[in-house]
Amino acid sequence: MPTPLVELTEDGLLCRAGGFYIDPWRPVERAVITHAHGDHAQADSEHYLAATPGLGVLRLRVGASADIHGLAYGEQLKLGEVTVSLHPAGHILGSAQVRIERGGEVWVVSGDYKLGPDPTCAAFEPVRCHTFITESTFGLPIYRWAPQSEIFNDVNAWWLANKQAGKASLLLCYALGKAQRILAGVDREIGPVYLHGAVERVTQAYRAAGIEMVPTKAVGPAKRGDDWRGALILAPPSALHTPWGRRFRPVVSGFASGWMRVRGARRRRAVDRGFVLSDHADWPGLLSAISATGASRVLVTHGHAEPLTRYLQELGLAAEVLATKFVGEGEEANDVSEAAAQATDAEEASS
Repeated sequence: MPTPLVELTEDGLLCRAGGFYIDPWRPVERAVITHAHGDHAQADSEHYLAATPGLGVLRLRVGASADIHGLAYGEQLKLGEVTVSLHPAGHILGSAQVRIERGGEVWVVSGDYKLGPDPTCAAFEPVRCHTFITESTFGLPIYRWAPQSEIFNDVNAWWLANKQAGKASLLLCYALGKAQRILAGVDREIGPVYLHGAVERVTQAYRAAGIEMVPTKAVGPAKRGDDWRGALILAPPSALHTPWGRRFRPVVSGFASGWMRVRGARRRRAVDRGFVLSDHADWPGLLSAISATGASRVLVTHGHAEPLTRYLQELGLAAEVLATKFVGEGEEANDVSEAAAQATDAEEASS
């Protein structure tokens, strides 16, 4: 019996027939990277393969001197016994699904993905396959996203109200992907936009890749007489309760994340406002993407894998949990996942 095209090892997902790992957990000889977030891209591997649009942000993660080969979306490359191609995942700039084919058998590793619109990256592209390895970061029925236009209307109204009240607006978000999506969606006429240094570095890489966003300025060293009233400031979550984050007073804080869908998440983050804006597929999006692949076998990983797996099994699919080192979207996954599961139980009990 031939070995599976992708297997789980102590270093992560291995395609033995191709001689490479997909998003390995530690340095390996050859790594195929779905995207540049830290739970998917580790430094110090000898060789990297990634989608060409994301090479700039990937170098920020793994180092400017790393040996990285770019592959255009849809371009095929022979590696060992398999043919590999990368296809848009719609998650962040350069995010890709990895298609692997050997002897007519096709596997697809999704990485992270979303189906909604996003002007900062190529849209998700369904890829037909026999086995689909899907993420499940928001793999619970409570996670259903409102239209993106509604979210940005809310963000703009919040920012404008804060400006009229003589306050700054500090919006917390992931430095890679989420911040740039916000910069492509907010109303540039409301006021000036400033960026934390971590956000600024990534945004420069997006601009170099040709992504259009509102004009921004970096938050420089503090100076006497600084006046932030009316400004929108984007920063990573870790900046909130620091001297850097306190310099903008009077300030109103917000957090943009899919986790804001969970009751109590805003309170635990100690922010004034939450915006439910995610770069991952919601529950209907996961089901739609899985169906579009035509896969008869689905391996579920990265998040709420067990509930999604059980649901897929009820639909008649051969679905299994694929346990991995990382469980979901960055630092927020652990502190809200239990609350999300409890909220799902309550919602289903009342329905």
